[in-house]
Amino acid sequence: MVSLDSPITIVRPHLIEFGVGTAERLGKWASEKGYGRILVISDAFNAKRVDGLALKGDVTVFADVTPEPDTANLDRVLAVANAAEADLVVGFGGGSAMDLAKLAAVLVGSSQSLQEVVGPNKVKGPRRVALAQVPTTSGTGSEAGIRALVTDPDTKAKLAVESLHMLADIAVIDPALTFTVPARITAATGVDAMAHCVEAFTNRKAHPMVDLYAIEGTRLVGKYLARAVRDGSDAEARAGLSLASLYGGFCLGPVNTAGGHALAYPLGTRWHVAHGAANALIFPHVLAFNTPAVPEKTRAVMDALGCRVSDSIQSVFDAAYAFCAELGIEMTLSGLGVPKDDLDAMADDAFAIRRLLDNNPRDLSRADIRAIYEAAF
Repeated sequence: MVSLDSPITIVRPHLIEFGVGTAERLGKWASEKGYGRILVISDAFNAKRVDGLALKGDVTVFADVTPEPDTANLDRVLAVANAAEADLVVGFGGGSAMDLAKLAAVLVGSSQSLQEVVGPNKVKGPRRVALAQVPTTSGTGSEAGIRALVTDPDTKAKLAVESLHMLADIAVIDPALTFTVPARITAATGVDAMAHCVEAFTNRKAHPMVDLYAIEGTRLVGKYLARAVRDGSDAEARAGLSLASLYGGFCLGPVNTAGGHALAYPLGTRWHVAHGAANALIFPHVLAFNTPAVPEKTRAVMDALGCRVSDSIQSVFDAAYAFCAELGIEMTLSGLGVPKDDLDAMADDAFAIRRLLDNNPRDLSRADIRAIYEAAF
C-alpha cells in the first residue's frame, strides 16, 4: 500500500452546495456569474424538473441522455451544445448526464475530437464554457470528479477521458432530488457509491488522505442505505447517501477504482446492465477475492458496513453478498439476462481494462475473472 509520504493530488469542484433545498441556488450562482445562455444535459425524467434549478435566461434542455451513453449519444449532445452557444453547461441527472456534460464542456468549440482526448490529460485548455453538476442519484459521485466515460458501440469498450479541465465550477448536491428514486435503483446506486469508496480504500494506490473519505463513505452507506431503500422520503438517510456518493467521487480522482469496476463494465457495455446493478452484483466476489492481500482493510470495510465476519474469505463473501441481497438487488448474472456463453468474451473485455486492474491489491488473472463470472452466474 502507498505510504504517507507518497505524492498525491487532491482536486474538488470550486464550489460545493450541499443540503436539502439547495437546488435553486444554482440559478442564483449562474445569474451572479452573468451566465445567460445555459444548456442543461439531462434524461427525460429530470428534464421535467429543470425549473427547480431556478435558472434564468436562454435555457436549452437536452433531454435524451441514455443509460450507459455511447458515442452516438454524445454526438447528439454536441450538436445541441454547438447550436445553443451556451456559456454554462449543466449536468442534471445521474452519472451518465454528468459525464456527457463534462465532455460537452471541453469539446464544444474545441478543435479536438473525442478520440483525441481519450486517456489522461489529453484535453487542451482552457475550457470555453462554465460547468455545473447537479446529481439526482446517490451513486456515481461524478459531480466531484475529473473523469467521464462513454461506450464505443463497435468495440463495446468504455472510453475514459480524464482531465482537470472537466472539474465542475460548482456542484449542487440536493438530497431532495433523490427522494423519487425507486428502491431498486436506490439500492444499486448506493452500493456503487460504496464500491468507489471500498475499491479506493483497498487500492494499490490507496493514500491516508483519501482513506479518510473512503471509510467514512462506506460507513454512511452501511448506516443509511437500507433506510433509504425502505423509505425513499427519509431525508436524513437520503442526505447520508448523497454525502457517501460525494465522498466516493473524491476517491476517484487521486486513487480511482480497481478490479470490481473492471469486472462490472462488460455487463453494461455488452448487456446494458445499469452501472450500479453491475457493481453491486460483482462487489462481494471481488472484495472476498482481495481479502488475502488486504485483510486489515477488508475487516475495516466490513466493520463500517456493520457486518461481523471472521478472517476467512468465505465469511467476507457471505456477509457482503447478504448485505447486497437483503437490499433486494439481483445477485446473479443469469437473473440479469446475461447468457452463459458470453462469459468468456466478458472475461476478455474485463482483463483488458488495465487502468483499473493494475490498481487491484491482488493480481486478477483472466482465469480468476472468468471464475468470478462463473460463480456469479
